[in-house]
Amino acid sequence: MKIHQIPFKETNYFSNLICDYLDENPNLTEFYGNFPNIEGFKNQIDLKKTFPSKNRIVLVEALKNQYQNTQITVATKNNIQLLEDKNTFTITTGHQLNIFTGPLYFLYKIVSTINLTKQLKTQFPSYNFVPVYWMATEDHDFEEINYFNFKGNKISWSAESKGAVGRLETAGFKQVYDEFLKLLDNSNNAKNIKKLFQEAYLAHDNLTDATRYLVNELFGQNGLVIIDGDDKLLKSIFAPIVKDELLNNTSYKNVIKTNELLQKSYKIQVNPREINLFYLVEGLRERIIFEDNIYKVNNTEIVFEEEEILDELKNHPKRFSPNVIMRPVYQETILPNLCYIGGGGELAYWFQLKAYFNAINTPFPILLLRNSVLLMSKKQAAKLDKLTISVPELFYNQINLIDKKVKEISTIDIDFSAQKLFLQQQFEALKELAKNTEASFLGAVNAQEKKQLNGLAVLEKRLLKAQKRKLADAVERIKFIQDQLFPKQSLEERTRNFSEIYLELGDSLIPMLMEALDPLQMKFTIIEYE
Repeated sequence: MKIHQIPFKETNYFSNLICDYLDENPNLTEFYGNFPNIEGFKNQIDLKKTFPSKNRIVLVEALKNQYQNTQITVATKNNIQLLEDKNTFTITTGHQLNIFTGPLYFLYKIVSTINLTKQLKTQFPSYNFVPVYWMATEDHDFEEINYFNFKGNKISWSAESKGAVGRLETAGFKQVYDEFLKLLDNSNNAKNIKKLFQEAYLAHDNLTDATRYLVNELFGQNGLVIIDGDDKLLKSIFAPIVKDELLNNTSYKNVIKTNELLQKSYKIQVNPREINLFYLVEGLRERIIFEDNIYKVNNTEIVFEEEEILDELKNHPKRFSPNVIMRPVYQETILPNLCYIGGGGELAYWFQLKAYFNAINTPFPILLLRNSVLLMSKKQAAKLDKLTISVPELFYNQINLIDKKVKEISTIDIDFSAQKLFLQQQFEALKELAKNTEASFLGAVNAQEKKQLNGLAVLEKRLLKAQKRKLADAVERIKFIQDQLFPKQSLEERTRNFSEIYLELGDSLIPMLMEALDPLQMKFTIIEYE
């Protein structure tokens, strides 16, 4: 295995906001707390030492309940118990309940989280660090999670979805399994994939339990703790902040102010509602709206007076579900968390929340961009060497990459820079001459210079196009290898499913990732594997 790394900025796949954050641009300082380095974590531990012990007790009880029907590993069991200890802190990532994990980066998120806990234990041996995967069980965006891609095929789950996706029954997954089965061979790795899918989705009644089983099978040996926020005990801890939201719109007031500042330089990821909560019951997750001094549940006839909705919160805290603005606060309220690890899009909305965290006296976590990875086989690396394509060049726009490589391998000089410079020098002499006559002549000289330079540019493009036809074989090979590594000209990790790579690497896939990924290096990683 060979590891290559390049700065995220050089990939051209990450926003200015994220690149500026990684560069510690002073313009962003007010929108986050501690930076993800060792000094930052030392400060964050001190901040989080005030995490209430009573919350730890409730957290452990809730987790034990959630794991009742799961064959828990010794490592995970120990980590859950450690959460009662005041010297234990979590590192958290979260993700939707994508079918069969969805895109590859799901794995990278969790590996980043596990590896960071190991690094922190080395740096701070007197503390414990537990990796946590937050299942987004309360989401209702079914269309975003009901499929995964496998070798160019979209494997979809058709179901009627209402309310929280985690509560969806897994009926109908036999059809998904049969469709997937047709695309798999009879190798041992394929048999393992079939078994994993079958035991996750055909042997569990709802999407939450299926996802917990699947992720536990993949990462339980590493001590990963999987948490479901759709939980009465955990919501009871969060209830005071929900009450504040209902009565005071605290998140809206603070996020709006932050957005006004942030949008001067960056694109805003999410816009807050006046109340950033959903009402959640079986088959229903709808926004809570305050109109005419009444609390209404959107698209229903459910209404509450103020006293009634506060009674509802007291008696049924589980029915109040945070949206994207408040979910981070919920997480940081119930977990002794130091750091949230996410993708660029996720972190972008966290930057909108710092003032809100301050307003409710909750420590803002360290934000860390997850590891991003390009997986490249040894054969693919050999093809790139033959084409003299470097790792940074791989990330070029395909047209630009082909143009660059054709110019390099062509026996004809396609670069007309020398001719353009010579032409400009000739016209400089004409311009000196023109200064001794009327202004209209100087204008004619400038116009002629522009016309001839444009003519040279057109000829240069035509020559390049002709050479592309002459070197068509090389052009096709360049296209083929880049399309293999960047499906649909996008990052592989955003489209492919882990099962496609598992067919090739088997059980060595996750250990390989564990060995290769360093979350605190904060660079894009290219793994060249055997």
